Amino acid sequence: MSQTVSKVREAKLELYRKQGKIHARQVDGKFNRLRWLMVWLTQIIFYGGCWLSWESQGVVRQAILLDIAHERLYLFGLVLWPQDALLLAFMLILGATLLFLVTALAGRLFCGFACPQTVYTQIFTWIEARVEGDHLDRLRLDQGPLSGRKLWLKSIKHGLWIVFAGWTAITFVGYFTPIRELLPSIATFQTGPWESFWLIFYASFTYVQAGLAREAVCQHMCPYSRFQGVMIDAATSNVAYDRTRGEPRRERRQSAAAGDCVDCGICVQVCPTGIDIRDGLQHQCINCGLCIDACDQVMDKVNKPRGLIRFASENQLQRQPRPDRRWQRPRVAIYLGLSLLFAGLSIGLLSQRSLLLVDVLRDRGALLRENAAGEIENSYTLQLSNLDDRQRQFRVSVAGLSGLHLLGNDRFTVAPGSIQSITLTLARPNTGAPSGVQPILFHIEPLHDPATRASEKSTFILP
Repeated sequence: MSQTVSKVREAKLELYRKQGKIHARQVDGKFNRLRWLMVWLTQIIFYGGCWLSWESQGVVRQAILLDIAHERLYLFGLVLWPQDALLLAFMLILGATLLFLVTALAGRLFCGFACPQTVYTQIFTWIEARVEGDHLDRLRLDQGPLSGRKLWLKSIKHGLWIVFAGWTAITFVGYFTPIRELLPSIATFQTGPWESFWLIFYASFTYVQAGLAREAVCQHMCPYSRFQGVMIDAATSNVAYDRTRGEPRRERRQSAAAGDCVDCGICVQVCPTGIDIRDGLQHQCINCGLCIDACDQVMDKVNKPRGLIRFASENQLQRQPRPDRRWQRPRVAIYLGLSLLFAGLSIGLLSQRSLLLVDVLRDRGALLRENAAGEIENSYTLQLSNLDDRQRQFRVSVAGLSGLHLLGNDRFTVAPGSIQSITLTLARPNTGAPSGVQPILFHIEPLHDPATRASEKSTFILP
């Protein structure tokens, strides 16, 4: 019984391996520069996108804006409505399949270079290093007793973190409330309840996740790290240690008969999640490549070829003579096929997307009536939805039954982004066949573009 309890305790300890705060050593190299390039690229888009303007019909508005109150999404000249939810669903599925495709080819490449958690953790640790010093200075400061200097440096660091997290929250909310309207309302403390909630929540979320939790998110919270194993195989390239070349490890002055690894531990010191890549592929590894940069520098110093740690598949590490077939795997074919499928569906749906939606409702209060001229009348309500961001004029016509005509005006103006209900009356002489319920067709033609007219089926009732 005691042995069983001991095994259970050991299993629980493996689920969460607490090792203290990680102070990663800074390293320069191509992968580190690529990571910073992604930081600049993503953050320029994020922080700058909400400040872009777009002019439409003489009206200047924010170019990228999710206007929840009016149920529309502005993407420069494109305006999406709730009716376009299928298009958004296809685009989300496309993003997911592309992520799976990248994972099947190169592991957690997204996690190491473009994941928001990685990007903001990198920014926050950069701020920390500017204030507290390098990894050794930070370690000594954390382990040292409370002092005036320690309190001062920690206050500056956390203050800068809070300012950065606050601006990140303002930018995030600025994609839902126009940023040029949001800033004055924040300055005068007149933000609405939902705006106030998201400002506080997103700022706190950024501060906790990127500043306090950091690598714990990748180690224990991220679900993607847990199920990535089912998307990779022996042909997937990951950051890997070449055990055949590196073992047995040697110290710097040992004989050349040993492996190339000098057991310096720099690959562990630079790892943002604190793992030892020499222990093999682990779910905490985010494929950032920093250990590759560090190891390559050591190999240069000991006059050994680079690549002891590199992006390589299991097949490549085992020196298998078979050719590289990373693109010729069933999972890659499936992910690539799904990506192309949903990309095609998204493009097709977007190209055939109509800016006019029509709904025809019959007047159920009176199925038919005879007017003074002896004609049979049926009444209808047309709901015209103008999804364009400009005011449009439409012409209504009807077909499908001889002698059928529209009484009254046949042209209607609908404001941009609005739904207008129109009451129509159709009439037909009460002479000869047919009789009963007859199918008819409403045609709604935009006067600015007659080729894009919409049609809607309905019925006309005769005695």
